[in-house]
Amino acid sequence: MTTIPPSSVGHRPARSFSRRRFLGHFIGGLTVLWLIDRPAARAQAESGESGRRGGRGGNRRPTELAAWLHIAADGTVTVYSGKAEVGQNVRTMILQAVAEELPAPLAAIKVVLADTSLVPYDAGTFGSRSTPDMFPQIRRVAATAREGLIDLAAKNWSVDRATLKVADGKIYHPASGRTVGFGDLTKGEKLVLTVSDAIPLKPAGVWRIAGTSVPKLDARDYVTGKHRYASDVLGSGGGPSLLHGRVLRPVAFGAVLTSLDTRAAEAMPGVKIVHEGDFVGVVAPTEHQATQALAALRAEWQTKPQVSERELFAHLRATARGGRDTTPSSENSDANTLRRTYTIAYIAHAPLEPRAAVAEWEGEKITVWTGTQRPFGVRGELAAAFRIPEDRVRVVVPDTGSGYGGKHTGEAAVEAARLAQAVGHPVKLIWTREEEFTWAYARPAGVIDIAASVGPDGKITRWEHRNFNSGNAGLRSFYDVPAKVEEYHAAQSPLRQGSYRGLAATANHFAREVHVDELARGATIDPIEFRRKNLRDPRALAVLEAVSKAYRRTQGPARPVGSGAGVAIGLDKGGYVATCAEVMVDRAAGQVRVTRVVQAFECGAIVNPDHLKNQIEGAIVQGLGGALYEALRFEAGRILNPRFSEYRVPRFSDAPSIEVVLLNRPDLPSAGAGEAPLIGIAPAVSNAIFDAVGVRLRDLPMVPNGLRV
Repeated sequence: MTTIPPSSVGHRPARSFSRRRFLGHFIGGLTVLWLIDRPAARAQAESGESGRRGGRGGNRRPTELAAWLHIAADGTVTVYSGKAEVGQNVRTMILQAVAEELPAPLAAIKVVLADTSLVPYDAGTFGSRSTPDMFPQIRRVAATAREGLIDLAAKNWSVDRATLKVADGKIYHPASGRTVGFGDLTKGEKLVLTVSDAIPLKPAGVWRIAGTSVPKLDARDYVTGKHRYASDVLGSGGGPSLLHGRVLRPVAFGAVLTSLDTRAAEAMPGVKIVHEGDFVGVVAPTEHQATQALAALRAEWQTKPQVSERELFAHLRATARGGRDTTPSSENSDANTLRRTYTIAYIAHAPLEPRAAVAEWEGEKITVWTGTQRPFGVRGELAAAFRIPEDRVRVVVPDTGSGYGGKHTGEAAVEAARLAQAVGHPVKLIWTREEEFTWAYARPAGVIDIAASVGPDGKITRWEHRNFNSGNAGLRSFYDVPAKVEEYHAAQSPLRQGSYRGLAATANHFAREVHVDELARGATIDPIEFRRKNLRDPRALAVLEAVSKAYRRTQGPARPVGSGAGVAIGLDKGGYVATCAEVMVDRAAGQVRVTRVVQAFECGAIVNPDHLKNQIEGAIVQGLGGALYEALRFEAGRILNPRFSEYRVPRFSDAPSIEVVLLNRPDLPSAGAGEAPLIGIAPAVSNAIFDAVGVRLRDLPMVPNGLRV
């Protein structure tokens, strides 16, 4: 029988583990636990019951030092974090935090990420929170360990702790010449301390390792292709027991399965069919065989009428909660008020690596290796899907080929687990590119209405900003305006939508900065000077001055016909950004080429300058996609461009010359930098297009909408 309902398959018996036993030695306020039963300890660590596991104490961040850091007898320092590595280089940042505060040599530090059985609970990797949240947390962890090690050495040597020095993984007593390594102090056992936020951390002005361009950890493996990602994982062992799965998708969103013929697929050697309600999957010995079996299924679906792309923006207005019809007309502007509407298309995350997962059951426990930004969130999804406690679920997140906010959910993990449970074997499932474009959530589309007035002194006197559906991130204006109305109205989205890098800050900054540029032109004031007049925030003024200065310094000779320059400023996730863009416009062809971008960025104290520049440059290029090319096309519940041959993303030939100006503020806490650099490129390009040819484009993507003569 090759059609298998999941409930009919039994599980292998669960492995039995012993509990770790400890003997405590209390020395000078520091407890070092010496293991008696080392084999039992290893077994318990494998079972996910160690002090580092995220499930202990529920879904909260633990305060025990041992949950975060361990020092082996050879001096190796292992630090644990629930953050996922999705290309933002969080591993190197954590490495720098430990090396700075402990301190220990970089080569002696290992970083373990995103394994729910090993690392402390973490809500997820999103919102540019890794730097402002995890960097100080790991510094507190390292500082707590440092002070505890000093206490232990002082007790062992019977000396005043104030006479001891710490450097390079060792404690020194200069008066006697004695030295002891961290590993010799701990003897590889657990440090029992509570992470303290009362220990002063080193100010950024005296950093020696943090604040410098430490190279990416394991960079050679990434460059040579040795590094393995989520889609490369083979489970705990791989081999012939690992099967490959595919899932049958509906022909349209919301379609209901009415009939299914599996006979042709069932006749294929090694193929098994899993069918439960509307869920249909195939499992086979190879990925190719699974794809063939999926194609052999004959399914019929009942569809329903749905909103299509041409009806989108009217639909969002009509279904907005708490909103009112504020549709402005291009003719509805008088001498005192400028009213405009801006629209934002749905765009896909288009990650380098589509969703992937390997699921492996062992009795009533399951381990899933998957690429996600929220390992503990996916653990919760799996527990809910199979109605088992979370401590029976282990989620391991290998480094993941980008997320951009698109991998908060665990669809592939649940699907792989469902197939694995049904067939009694580990199953690997990788979404196709078409599935990624169609069934993942999109960046929300939106309609934005803005009405504003300017006084005779060039000051903005009134500002009304209403966002329908795309979100409230970046909605609050940083301009000094006495009368503001800033509203977000949720609406019924025809497509599944969710987080995207920068969230709605891109949409709201696009509308605001294009509108401000038009206000400046209407007041016959230089766009940069107009912004100066209407800003009080010194950090916003600082990036504006920095980008203006850098742009003028490197400005070439007189621009040719068809070229223009535009500026935009922004604030998101604690990062301040100002962007200047230069464009060349061919109106006859309806084409725009961005030739140059200068961006000034300030995010407090800089942790790693080179890696920060990499993030900024990547965000700028990604932002060009939403500005000029990217849009999901859809009709009657179907995505019409679900592959890269039809969905245009920026190419190498589209990349402009980029100059990044970093403003380091060691007097301020470090903020995140993954999102804010993206928000300024679209409005800067729109303003540059107007400067070049006098055409104001207010829809994303901008080309070729309204550009051709």
